[in-house]
Amino acid sequence: MEKVEERFVRYAKIDTQSDPENEQCPSTEKQWKLAKLLAEELENLGFGDVTIDEHAYVMATLPANTKKDIPTIGFIAHMDTAPDFTAENVNPQLH
Repeated sequence: MEKVEERFVRYAKIDTQSDPENEQCPSTEKQWKLAKLLAEELENLGFGDVTIDEHAYVMATLPANTKKDIPTIGFIAHMDTAPDFTAENVNPQLH
């Protein structure tokens, strides 16, 4: 199975540069492609209720693996990159 670090680097390499001329959300088809990829991978990892809404927001639930009464947690992130710099051929560096 792919390591989390490898997965995040792979995601960071995907060109999701936003288009400031487009008022739609998401502003590019590339962002839709990443949303669909994330949804597919979440399903493959065993997440439930995987959905993508009309703005390419990806949502999913991970069933509890304990009977203990513990708090729910949520993770939120954006998929686009700023239009100020190129998003092509990005090579993330980890330290």
